[in-house]
Order: sequence, then C-alpha cells, then structure tokens
Amino acid sequence: MITEIAQIEIKPGTEKDYEAAVAKAADLPPIKGFHGFELHRSIEKPQRYRFIARWDTVEAHNDFRASEAFADWRALVGPYYAGPPEVVEHTETVVSTF
Repeated sequence: MITEIAQIEIKPGTEKDYEAAVAKAADLPPIKGFHGFELHRSIEKPQRYRFIARWDTVEAHNDFRASEAFADWRALVGPYYAGPPEVVEHTETVVSTF
C-alpha cells in the first residue's frame, strides 16, 4: 500500500465550505484500489491543507485521476482551490508507531 500526500492551498474564507465539500466527496462511489483519506488543516496557515490518501499502488491513483470519478471529485472540491496542489507525492511507510 502507498500513501499519497498533497499540499493544497484554498481561497481565504472558504475553509468550512471546502471541508464540507471534501466530506461530501467521501460519499462518492467506491474507487478501485482506494482505501480512504484524511484531511489535515494547518494551524499556522489555515488555508493550507494536507490531503493524505491510501492506495494499493501508484497506478491505482493514476487510474483514478484519468477517470470520470476524478472529474466528479474535482467538481466538488476544485472551486475552493487557490491554485493547483503544490506538492503531490507518493510514499511508502518505512517506520510507524501507529
């Protein structure tokens, strides 16, 4: 399993609306290879979020990005973005205390 981490800046003043849109997007139909996500908001910079998702593989994430489901996701959350995600990377856990 891999972890996708994206840093997203949203338009000032839209934090609650963005969070509600992400919560609504969680109700979209299941996506092959997807295991869920967390959304974290920065304390120091409240318009900055980290989106953390779990995937079977990088390919599963790439397949999602090429799908209609991604268009549905982006339609819900995209209007709040101040710009494209600054960082999107895939990681694998090498040490964990969870």
